[in-house]
Amino acid sequence: MIANQFNDKAKKFFEDAGLNVQTTRIATNSWEEYTVGLTDAKILDEIQHLDNFCQQHAIHFFSIGYAQSPQRLKLIPEIIKRTSALSCSAEIGNHEKGIDFENAKLAAGIIRRISEETENGYGNFRFCAWSNCKAGIPFFPVSYHEGALPAFAIGLECGDLAMKVFSETRNFRDAEQFLKEIFENELGKVNGIAIEIAGQNGMEFIGIDSSLAPSLQVSESIAFAYEKLGMGEFGMHGTLAISAMITRVLKNLSIKTCGYSGLMLPVCEDAGLVARAGNYNLSNLLLYSAVCGCGLDTVPLPGNISVHKLEAILLDMASLANKLNKPLSARLLPVPGKESGETTHFDSPYLLDCKIFNVG
Repeated sequence: MIANQFNDKAKKFFEDAGLNVQTTRIATNSWEEYTVGLTDAKILDEIQHLDNFCQQHAIHFFSIGYAQSPQRLKLIPEIIKRTSALSCSAEIGNHEKGIDFENAKLAAGIIRRISEETENGYGNFRFCAWSNCKAGIPFFPVSYHEGALPAFAIGLECGDLAMKVFSETRNFRDAEQFLKEIFENELGKVNGIAIEIAGQNGMEFIGIDSSLAPSLQVSESIAFAYEKLGMGEFGMHGTLAISAMITRVLKNLSIKTCGYSGLMLPVCEDAGLVARAGNYNLSNLLLYSAVCGCGLDTVPLPGNISVHKLEAILLDMASLANKLNKPLSARLLPVPGKESGETTHFDSPYLLDCKIFNVG
């Protein structure tokens, strides 16, 4: 596969330049485009063949893009159940057309069914619902491509930079300036290498999603970095202001950016967010999304949450995305047999266990 070969070459290029590459990923156009005319059974067979191919070639992250037709959306739980490397998503609206209420309800049902049919509900790690998300976002599972020609984008994990900046400054003005300087410098290096790779391989470089992504490591946690500014624990007053400040920096870099390019707060992917889970709730996360990142991500929920409540959460997310004309997504993780206040047990290299949120 050409995409995998390119990823291997690009990975080596970055590593030779002294940069650590955690993962390489592949995303296609919406799978609805290349399954036209196929029966449901044939689609599931072909997708399972694709997953087998990924396993054989050690491709651990492969997105087949989004679905928006009700007929195809109804196949997603079976797709997730039958595969292990594939991710996909559901479009539930955009700024131009507004919310697709039917799709929001279907997506809620998909989340609930995946939670019931995969171990510990972990299949929902590979599915999200989104509104107003464009092609070219490098972060999964929302990622998808558009057009006939290949392209590549880069997503970064820069919690260490935020920790350094906020540890060495004690006020907003200095922190914002220092954060901008260090991101311009470090991401500028990545941008230059990416442009060189694009030129050598005849591949379009879409840009860098400058989002400040989370870390499983305490020393690189976004939430703990916030606390270095002396405003108190993450989730308390001041969190919104810091989120807005970080996003101002990430939205105004001189490099070529793409995707969310804001602050990401995936609950189960950051040591500090897990530790401070009692300080904030779903409403707080949506509030922070108004001035920053990607929406509701890896949020652990009670296993018995109703489809109706899941739908309501998705509608809140989509309403905010469309009103503010920004990309937002929701990757929700109902955990079978668990109630709010209990702790998850995902046994995953990508997620930390966390106290389950109360949904009322």
